[in-house]
Amino acid sequence: MAMKNLLKEDDIKKALDQFKAVDSFDHKKFFDVVGLKALSAENVKLVFKALDVDASGFIEEEELKFVLKGFSADGRDLTDNETKAFLTAADKDGDGKIGIDAGEILPSVNTRKDGCAVSR
Repeated sequence: MAMKNLLKEDDIKKALDQFKAVDSFDHKKFFDVVGLKALSAENVKLVFKALDVDASGFIEEEELKFVLKGFSADGRDLTDNETKAFLTAADKDGDGKIGIDAGEILPSVNTRKDGCAVSR
């Protein structure tokens, strides 16, 4: 599923433009600008699945490096430092990957009982 089916194309462009400079990526701010906090839990899972390129149920470091391209082909690759910082923040159990379960569904987003996403 294309991200533009889940998120507003203008929000995706705004978020990508905001973090265009090398070493400027901040996952919490990016997810806020792109509109993930407004999505239902089910749609957050769909975003996760779109970013999980190998369909393993996890987003591994190599997939994380290309996470911005998952939102748009115009997205840049994350630097090694950005990738490692993102993984460190999101990998709650230290296994080197981000899981869809256990509250790890995209690191700055958690869901309330009513299904709306909220910031952590």
